[in-house]
Amino acid sequence: MNASLTRILPVLAAGALVLAGCSSDGDTPAATPTSAGGASVSLVKEGVLTVCTNPPFAPFEFEEDGQIVGLDMDITGEVAKDLGVTQTVLNIGFDAMASGAALNNGQCDIVATGLSITDERKANLDFSEPYFDADLGILVKKDSGIASETDLAGKRIGVQISTDAETWVNERELGGVQFADLGLQIQSLNAGQVDAVMNDYAVLGSYVADGYELLAPVSTGSTYGFGVKKGNTALLEKINGTLERIKGDGTWAKIYTARIGVAPSED
Repeated sequence: MNASLTRILPVLAAGALVLAGCSSDGDTPAATPTSAGGASVSLVKEGVLTVCTNPPFAPFEFEEDGQIVGLDMDITGEVAKDLGVTQTVLNIGFDAMASGAALNNGQCDIVATGLSITDERKANLDFSEPYFDADLGILVKKDSGIASETDLAGKRIGVQISTDAETWVNERELGGVQFADLGLQIQSLNAGQVDAVMNDYAVLGSYVADGYELLAPVSTGSTYGFGVKKGNTALLEKINGTLERIKGDGTWAKIYTARIGVAPSED
């Protein structure tokens, strides 16, 4: 992973769950020549890069003015630009993306949803080079009496299905309660249905101002990558090429600073 592509706590607020863009019409994938030349990339809809994601997961994907935006959409937008096509963003269930089903069913070309790269997921989809480090965070109400991960025993912990947080909780045989997305996790915590919420540290920081407390990060060594259908080497190469380009021409620093609130680390 490039050292400049590292995690720093975000400051943006999460948006509401919303569908944006148009769904694939089921057309046969068409070869789309790229503006930069080289091998053609087959897309599920000619002239359109279709991206699957699952908001709310700010600052990576969230709703703003009726559209799904965020750091992931900014990057995939650059991929579309390099391909010489437009971009459409679809709201798809997280499990369908993590399992590769959304790609195999032709719903989209890229999964871009703060998706951690794991060996299990590599069996179902191919990943780009990592672009972001991902630790886990624990969000609780202030004065909850939960000060660290050691205080979670016997507590109800809201986790998003098919995520690293769910795996972490299950491996420790803690009281995990499954939710389809981050927004439902937060609603459940607010209603007192769970005692804590566990998800990626970078997305939980924006809730601190809402009367919650974010505990010290739980290091996982995980990184985010963009997923494509197994064997879609041409598209994967284009994504990695875009990641390299935006790092070199200053675009990454602009995107990162706008979405995260600080400049990326150069370490």
